[in-house]
Amino acid sequence: MATTILLAPLVGALICGFGWRLIGEKAAMVVATGLLFLAMILSWIVFLGHDGTTQQIPLLTWIESGSLATDWAIRLDRLTAIMLIVVTTVSALVHLYSFGYMDHDPQWQEGEVYKPRFFAYLSFFTFSMLALVTSDNLLQMFFGWEGVGVASYLLIGFYWRKSSASGAAMKAFIVNRVGDFGFALGIFGLFYLTDSINFDDVFAATPQLAETTIRFLWTDWNAANLLAFLLFVGAMGKSAQLGLHTWLPDAMEGPTPVSALIHAATMVTAGVFLVCRMSPLMEVAPAAMAFVVILGAFTAFVAATIGLVQNDIKRVIAYSTMSQLGYMFVAAGLGAYSVAMFHLLTHAFFKAMLFLGAGSVIHAMHHEQDMRNYGGLRKKIPYTFWAMMIGTLAITGVGIPLTGWIGFAGFASKDAVIEVAFVGSTAAFWLLVIAAMFTSFYSWRLMFLTFYGAPRGDKHTHEHAHESPAVMTVPLGVLAVGSVFAGMVFYGPFFGSQGQVDRFFGISDTAEAHATYDAGLIGAAHAATEGEEPHERAPQTPGEGAIYIGPENHVIHEAHLVPKWVKVSPFVAMVLGFFAAWMFYIRQPALPRQWAETLAPLHRFLLNKWYFDEIYDAVFVRPAKRLGSFLWKRGDGTVIDGSINGLAMGIVPFATKWLNKAQSGYIFTYAFAMVIGIVILITWTTIASGN
Repeated sequence: MATTILLAPLVGALICGFGWRLIGEKAAMVVATGLLFLAMILSWIVFLGHDGTTQQIPLLTWIESGSLATDWAIRLDRLTAIMLIVVTTVSALVHLYSFGYMDHDPQWQEGEVYKPRFFAYLSFFTFSMLALVTSDNLLQMFFGWEGVGVASYLLIGFYWRKSSASGAAMKAFIVNRVGDFGFALGIFGLFYLTDSINFDDVFAATPQLAETTIRFLWTDWNAANLLAFLLFVGAMGKSAQLGLHTWLPDAMEGPTPVSALIHAATMVTAGVFLVCRMSPLMEVAPAAMAFVVILGAFTAFVAATIGLVQNDIKRVIAYSTMSQLGYMFVAAGLGAYSVAMFHLLTHAFFKAMLFLGAGSVIHAMHHEQDMRNYGGLRKKIPYTFWAMMIGTLAITGVGIPLTGWIGFAGFASKDAVIEVAFVGSTAAFWLLVIAAMFTSFYSWRLMFLTFYGAPRGDKHTHEHAHESPAVMTVPLGVLAVGSVFAGMVFYGPFFGSQGQVDRFFGISDTAEAHATYDAGLIGAAHAATEGEEPHERAPQTPGEGAIYIGPENHVIHEAHLVPKWVKVSPFVAMVLGFFAAWMFYIRQPALPRQWAETLAPLHRFLLNKWYFDEIYDAVFVRPAKRLGSFLWKRGDGTVIDGSINGLAMGIVPFATKWLNKAQSGYIFTYAFAMVIGIVILITWTTIASGN
């Protein structure tokens, strides 16, 4: 079953890419979409029927070279099962949605076959992502990692006739290569120190790595911290964390279904999956984990501030994605891997729905993306309006305070991240709370500008705005179900008692261990309230279960004991953000312009995205261009063409002329040359023997 899930998208990609001429465009697209739905159904069967154990399914012998022996195998555990349902569900719905969205694509050129190509790219992306999440070793993961990079390049630059799309594709590819270089160094380092890249071998060696020192860049480092940091650099690129995030908003140049697939639920979450998969290494790398927490918190905050002033509907949601990824990394960096995966799962539903909903709005408005030209659309496109309303309620975290789980999907998972942050990092906690308030503001700003108020922009466009076809609205309805119920359904397994979490992720799989562990949790709860040390957790060896939780890691348990004001703080932040957006865009629509003029430097700073692109252009791009220009004009033009080539053009003809004279065709000339050669040889031999 797992093999079918992995290979079905690859078969669909091959059929759409090469077989459409035999069966037709429409048939190829239907087959590819049908295979994705098959993979989705099987993924849910695997997820719901999985018992938490780790299975390894060998497929073929891949690489054998010296001590490196790597098989292509599927690692099926709870972490894999979660990613399977996320990837296949979103991808299948995006395939279906694309039938309607791409049918009226304005970029279509007469005579150009592009629809099968688009579906082939989508299916290839899905296969690469599945190869990544089912990998049983680091090389196999790197194959999938690079595969999604290639697929994202093809999909972002799908409108290749637009220079902005081609530039965005190149930017995404290059920025991700920076992160991938760090990832590759981490893999090399692990193989150098453990003589293996298989997860089981690496996990077993993590205690030794924690005690090992390695020299890198003329400095001695703790091996575990260094390797964990290098792996996280790869995660930074794929998951658009601060510093390697500049590709994400530009990637909105691709078709909207691509935005939903790549930037909502799949590729950008690969970094979070990597950190959780490598939890045995991360648990013994406290310095690297602290860096993950700090960077994740600042990413959530910075992205939320930029989202406040963006006017392109897709860019607002893109910066929202970047911010929510920061939440996930904070949880993972604090050792709450199950909470990070919880937010990853719920985020997949409501963010995919928001992107597809934005696509429905763009479709209705004849591909207008500036929210300042929207307004009053809720009656024109009611299904899209309610879908995006549910997505907004989910991402802003609407729910019943203090219950922890009764509310929309984002309420349960985001509150869990914030409670974990309070336990592990006060600075991260406050940054996430402020980011939650900003998230509420820009999310409701999007809703109010798009669906409320008087119509703005082109009158003809507004008059002809209409609801999207069923093939586009049905996926919205499916995702809406997940956006409402995912948090409540999965709260216990991901953020219940530590015993629940352990059992769900396949840790301590004996009844005796469960009983002892749960009893210890009860004692720990009382100890925590009385200021005593909590009881120790049930023992876990690295590699047991889908995630590893160290013996000193009690963050999930302690998160349930935070003060009530901490539990309420995300709800208060959400209300404040909603009220501010209502005042600005419903009650007093003149306020935004007034504030923008009053705070012009700050508004310009945020509108220009903290000037990251300008700084990178000044520090990296322009010097690289100047160096290239110097090497071209001075190195190639002056030195090579002017000197070396000129010298060669003088010497070679001269030497050729004299060598030609030696080929006279007369026997006595050749005999004379032979005699001269023998004399030289005898002379050299005599002198050499004399010495």
